[in-house]
Amino acid sequence: MRTVFYSHPDFLLHDTGQGHPECADRLRAINNALAQPTFANLIRLSPPMGTEQQIRLIHPPEHIQRIHDALPTDGFHYLDADTVLSPGSEKAAYLAVGAVCDAVDQILTDKADNAFCAVRPPGHHAEPNQAMGFCLFNTVAIAAEYARQHHHLEHIAIVDFDVHHGNGTQAAFYHQPKVLYASSHEMPNYPGTGDPSETGVGNIVNVALTAGDTGVEFREKYERVILPALHRFNPDLLLISAGFDAHKNDPLASIKLVKEDYRWVTQALMDIADRYCKGRIISVLEGGYKLKALADSVAVHVETLLQ
Repeated sequence: MRTVFYSHPDFLLHDTGQGHPECADRLRAINNALAQPTFANLIRLSPPMGTEQQIRLIHPPEHIQRIHDALPTDGFHYLDADTVLSPGSEKAAYLAVGAVCDAVDQILTDKADNAFCAVRPPGHHAEPNQAMGFCLFNTVAIAAEYARQHHHLEHIAIVDFDVHHGNGTQAAFYHQPKVLYASSHEMPNYPGTGDPSETGVGNIVNVALTAGDTGVEFREKYERVILPALHRFNPDLLLISAGFDAHKNDPLASIKLVKEDYRWVTQALMDIADRYCKGRIISVLEGGYKLKALADSVAVHVETLLQ
């Protein structure tokens, strides 16, 4: 596979302060892992700066302006207890948007087969009108809407295997039958959404995991619920909110996945993409807060995308 990898040094300038789990060291660990010879065939691209027009595909101008106005000239500004702005945060967030939209262009013009966007801040908790949960702009939702509006795709599927429910992505597409959002996540856990009864217009699929669940339960629920939903939906493009915080060593949750479970789910999603959408996958980094577990899990995820 021709796999594009997006990264940029300015993602490290989003400073969340000492002790914050969503820190720049996460990307350093990922970049170190993907510098190994195994990944020599990655197509490494520097993302362009995203545009306000792209962000407005999901977020109204008022949301964008609130973040701009809250940006500190030094130090930190807390949008809530978890979500921090520093002087470099806005640029990092715009670059993240640029990465996912450029990935859409690369994949849909057949310059590559799939992509992994190692971006921060993450995005899937950002609702159209609210930054939250470490997230400012919902990058994967923006990518989906960009593909719909600029490339005129009919059906886009988003699969979210972050251990926390992507409330922002669900909110963005809750009434949009052309976008399928399927999430596996621990319940109860932050942000408290994602009950299986939340089904939108038949386009929302929520699978609840329970503290202590292992790869056995994770795989069974994908095979029983999420993969069949993807088969029924027949997507033109598959997006992944790739959070790696369901790993057994992650400090923010209690699911017990190991790196081979991420290899398995990546391959399962690639099989879906191969069948329905010419292998077209764009994976976007979300959570994962134990550095070694994150690096190891991203490595098997990207190694599988390359195959």
